[in-house]
Amino acid sequence: MALTSSALVILASSAWQPMSFQPETVNQSDFGGVGLMQTPTARMHDEGEFSLNYVDNEQFRRMSVSLQVFPWLEATARYTDEREVKWGGGPDFSNNQTNKDKGFDAKFRMWQESEYLPQVALGLRDMGGTGHFAAEYVVANKRFGDFDISLGLGWGYIGKRNNIANPFCKITDKFCERPVGTTGSGGEFEIKEMFRGPAAVFGGIKYQTPIDALNFVAEYEGNNYENEQVEFPIQVDSPWNFGANYAVSENLNLKLSYQRGNTFMFGATFHFNLATINQAKYEPAPQKVGYSETRELNQVDYERLSQDLLREAGYKVHAVEADKNEQRVTLYTTQTRYRNSEQAAEKGARILANNLPENVARYELAQTDNGLALTQHNVDAIRFKQAARGERFFATTEQALSESDVRYSSADSTQRLYTREAATSKQDKWKFAVRPDLDQAFGNPETFYLYQLSLFGTADWQPSANFSINSSVGLNLINNYDEFNFLVDNLDTPIPRVRTRIREYSVANDIWLQNLQATYTHQFSRNWYGLAYGGYLERMFAGVGGEILYRPHNSDIAFGFDLNYVKQREPDSYTALEDYDVLTGHAAMYWQLPFIDDTLLTLKAGRFLAGDKGVQINFAHEFDSGVIAGAYAAFTNVSSEDYGEGGFTKGFYLNIPFDLFFVKHTKMRGTVGWNPITRDGGQMLNRSRQLYPMTEGR
Repeated sequence: MALTSSALVILASSAWQPMSFQPETVNQSDFGGVGLMQTPTARMHDEGEFSLNYVDNEQFRRMSVSLQVFPWLEATARYTDEREVKWGGGPDFSNNQTNKDKGFDAKFRMWQESEYLPQVALGLRDMGGTGHFAAEYVVANKRFGDFDISLGLGWGYIGKRNNIANPFCKITDKFCERPVGTTGSGGEFEIKEMFRGPAAVFGGIKYQTPIDALNFVAEYEGNNYENEQVEFPIQVDSPWNFGANYAVSENLNLKLSYQRGNTFMFGATFHFNLATINQAKYEPAPQKVGYSETRELNQVDYERLSQDLLREAGYKVHAVEADKNEQRVTLYTTQTRYRNSEQAAEKGARILANNLPENVARYELAQTDNGLALTQHNVDAIRFKQAARGERFFATTEQALSESDVRYSSADSTQRLYTREAATSKQDKWKFAVRPDLDQAFGNPETFYLYQLSLFGTADWQPSANFSINSSVGLNLINNYDEFNFLVDNLDTPIPRVRTRIREYSVANDIWLQNLQATYTHQFSRNWYGLAYGGYLERMFAGVGGEILYRPHNSDIAFGFDLNYVKQREPDSYTALEDYDVLTGHAAMYWQLPFIDDTLLTLKAGRFLAGDKGVQINFAHEFDSGVIAGAYAAFTNVSSEDYGEGGFTKGFYLNIPFDLFFVKHTKMRGTVGWNPITRDGGQMLNRSRQLYPMTEGR
């Protein structure tokens, strides 16, 4: 390999540079995920660690993404470029591209290392793929000073050396042979193959050198490389592999190894932690709390107070009320900037303490959005001011804050002190924005990476709290969807082509109407919310629909239902519709799992865009930074044969708060997704407004 000599120079020369960071304590394996080289270990990264990996040897190039979702769960998605295998479909279809095998791995920590017991993990490799590299394993690790020793038992790809009897074969003959092949076109979870057939012992050792950034590894692998999908057999001169890993910087690791007794391998890992990532903010400092000179509520300059709350705490004030005794003041607001509502309430309470009379005993910051009541932050004004002024030892301002459902206005018991002037200025009604957008797909036969980079201009008009019209126009900057060959208008497919016509939509027009939608929101009662909408709902479909949501305040469970009648849009027209129509909708359950912190499980059952029926499962975990990592899968009555390659719709995504990159707070978020392959089964309508995220403050 040409990379070998340069890699050696980098490792040797940089090893003696002074260290200004703390290098990682674990390595990424060649397959992605914590390991040595070809073999995994029981070690785990810190929660939230995100790694982009690339490794290169003679037959294979592997590109993987690994995420430590929980302290006990590691997930990896991977593509393997099989250099000696061409993609199916012929050169006219796949442009003579080499085969890219996709796979997904998961590793579960069974228990942690103690003084006498090792750390143990159970792993599944290449789940839901073609099964070329499918394997299962149990592995243990024990650390002795600078040495970390691993020993494991593997099946499948890791167990092909067959150097030990499969222990499950002694229980039942079903585990003595491993079935060959995949269901349908691949992409299924081949449970019938797991832990069956030959088994092998594998293991290794990692030595941490006195140079913090450098460690050496050696391993004995359980794979004999027989029956590989390569043009020529892979020669194995030794089951032992040897390598070195070097941390060039806090975020970049390089590695070099000599494997199978005859092959060099070079790799690199770029990594950072999604749970701890943050950005310092350049915002007005929280006000110091003094003594208000205002004696009566009617003396307060509410316009100036509203401006201060908006500028410093992100609250847009719609109205201010007080009880008849003027002991309680309630502000009806919309939070425009802060993701952390407690942080906003703390800053808002300081502003109120400096502007409202000293005799007011309770502040209430009621939060609404699109006319929907969400939550309310309550401030014990007396305790808050004493803590903020340092008048009570060991007291904190947080102890004076609490949260409840929104107090509803009552003319009999309250007096209106301020109403935002009709919420009427053009600045309030209209919002304009320009944003870039990247639509992408990985792992297609025609070309590995399909993309469209666009620029969107959006215009939103909201004449009232409950009604809005939203629009966006897209401008194509660059794309390569003309290489996507799944384009036959009258193709006789088992199910309607609701998503595989993406090329037609991407190349038909350089300027297009993305959406033009009218939306009406309504709150039926304290816990019931409603949404109605109609228009051009997304790039491929137009129609009308509605949604209801039952979501009690501070509840772990919510229930919803949506129903939509839509028609497919013509790709080469701004407004025209085609004949295909469908009634689609789902009953939904949203469950904040009580046994896994900050984790949402969403189940949606109903009818999908192609008329197929089934369920979508979505699992999402939010890290301390606000980054959300999620995975979804849809299982419908479309068979894997009719669905095509991939077997069923599935994917992964990261939802990222924009304020991790800005010096100002913002509630805006962006999503980066990975969908292994796009097919028509299990596809849902892309609704820009949905009640559960709209009521996030609940």
